[in-house]
Amino acid sequence: MIREIETEELERIPGKKRVIDIRSRDNFERGTYPGAENIPSEELDIPAFAASEKGPVYLLCHTGRESLELADQLDELGCTAYSIRGGYRGYLKKELQRMTEDETRSAERRKQAERSIIKTYRKELWTPFIRAINEYRLIGDGDRIAVCISGGKDSMLMAKLFQELLRHGKRNFEAVFLVMNPGYNELNYRTVTENARLLGVPIQTFKTEIFDIVAGQSGAPCYLCARMRRGYLYSRAKELGCNKIALGHHYDDVIETILMGMLYGAQIQTMMPKLHSTNFEGMELIRPLYRIRERDIIRWRDYNGLHFIQCACRLTESCASCGGTEQGSKRGEIKELIRQLAEKEPLIEKNIFRSVENVSLDTIISYKQNGVRHHFLDSYDGAGN
Repeated sequence: MIREIETEELERIPGKKRVIDIRSRDNFERGTYPGAENIPSEELDIPAFAASEKGPVYLLCHTGRESLELADQLDELGCTAYSIRGGYRGYLKKELQRMTEDETRSAERRKQAERSIIKTYRKELWTPFIRAINEYRLIGDGDRIAVCISGGKDSMLMAKLFQELLRHGKRNFEAVFLVMNPGYNELNYRTVTENARLLGVPIQTFKTEIFDIVAGQSGAPCYLCARMRRGYLYSRAKELGCNKIALGHHYDDVIETILMGMLYGAQIQTMMPKLHSTNFEGMELIRPLYRIRERDIIRWRDYNGLHFIQCACRLTESCASCGGTEQGSKRGEIKELIRQLAEKEPLIEKNIFRSVENVSLDTIISYKQNGVRHHFLDSYDGAGN
């Protein structure tokens, strides 16, 4: 009976498998088959092993020859044993081939994702991206921008848009692609880094303990978490010589913020396209996705078969698997309200956005500017003169 098995067959066998690397300890430590244990052949008591281990066991040597001889000996003694065909050298050769094929497929997917930004979704993504940059003067000559990537669809698209701008636009700035790990679980963090690799984004990562700190706070921790995250991003960006950080807030975030402020905060305010930092001198925050709709980001994601983390907060980790629906949150309620209103009147979303561009101070009871409150009565008596 042939006592050889291909690594592909071995991988398909369900459950835990006992793989024994019979090479020397030095060779084993340099690399082995995943999950293998090391019993050097010269240390193996074959009769005793066969008596205690009925198998199946899977043996690995350099080329597959020594392991095949040992498999035959064990089989004669009543222990079911298989030699991994080609040995460790064969395994490495197949892994190299697999990695090459995976890299080729990744390169094709990356090119498709990039082409779809410029061609398929040019009107929905590229054009409003460039419009926001020009309209709000988000990028200036000599800027060094930290493009902050959380791992979600919005920030990953933003990173690709910046890359395309550097390739096809005026190269008057530099970009650093920055990933902060505030305490993601292993799966979420690996998803972020793997997506960056797949999309060809050269990220720089750093770790903080924000989730651990916030978890010990009473009440709703989201506000504190957001402030801490932004502070760490500003700080690391400044260390890297950046004068701006770019965040992935989009058009829908803007209109939701406007409505949330009115309904829950009793105030009229918006999420600004750019802000000077009050705590980090010389630093500025910009939002290049300001005019991009969330539905178009989703279309780009799905068109390219991409999968990003949704809600990576350790306090609500179930969101990461359920899709980050925001159900039960104030923002989730506002998102649903806007959706319902837009079904009846398609201009609703656009009108909410434009409402903070068309403020008439003559019809405002009071407003704040630079921290100073102004009231219509302050100038009312002289208005008719």
